[in-house]
Amino acid sequence: MSARFEELDWRSTSMGELVLRRRRLPASEIDIFEVKLGDDFLMSSMFTVAEVEMARLALAEVSGEDLDVVVGGLGLGYTAQTVLADRRVGRLVVVDALAEVIEWHRRDLVPAAASLISDERCTLVHGDFFGMLRSPSGFDASVPDRLVDAIVVDIDHSPRHVLDPAHAEFYGRDGLARVAARLRPGGVFALWSNDPPDDEFTALLADAFATAEAHVVRFPNPLQDREAAHTVYVATTPAARP
Repeated sequence: MSARFEELDWRSTSMGELVLRRRRLPASEIDIFEVKLGDDFLMSSMFTVAEVEMARLALAEVSGEDLDVVVGGLGLGYTAQTVLADRRVGRLVVVDALAEVIEWHRRDLVPAAASLISDERCTLVHGDFFGMLRSPSGFDASVPDRLVDAIVVDIDHSPRHVLDPAHAEFYGRDGLARVAARLRPGGVFALWSNDPPDDEFTALLADAFATAEAHVVRFPNPLQDREAAHTVYVATTPAARP
């Protein structure tokens, strides 16, 4: 491979061909890491502003110490890394459906890997986030009724553009109610979306949670010489009564 482009891993998975590649920006010493699944371009280390901001927005809504957080979707690890940067976090479980993605981190193939693997608060779990949410065991089989302070999800492109048709139910009334039921009083649910704010989805969030808001996160896209924008939805459960 050219020094400017390297395919770090290629796997055939149940969801399609999974590729991790690294390329060097022209006239720079900056390496960009990219992930593709089949024909879908999933993520790039060049555009992490929204993933980072999602974690920050979520944790800004939570009070207290020794916070218990679940992240759905590991990806390149930037959301999980930002969660761990908050010293109030006592436990982080990151769930990903692709064992290969977890392996990338354990093999230190991606930039955020070392900070996740070395942090004793962080556990990477190979599993179906949506199935675990539906399961009586939840995200911790040893404590089935365990509630958490925050659930942060970055798996599909948006509530309307999902990677697998089976995911669609999660973004409906019943799926969102299950998320709220897994949160402690004053807990928060945050969701990344590649689409502009969706009023219909925000209304569904408002039905399931005490508060719901769509945040537009803007950032420069030098590849297209324009400003880009993603959406982060943030919803909270009612606070505990004094």
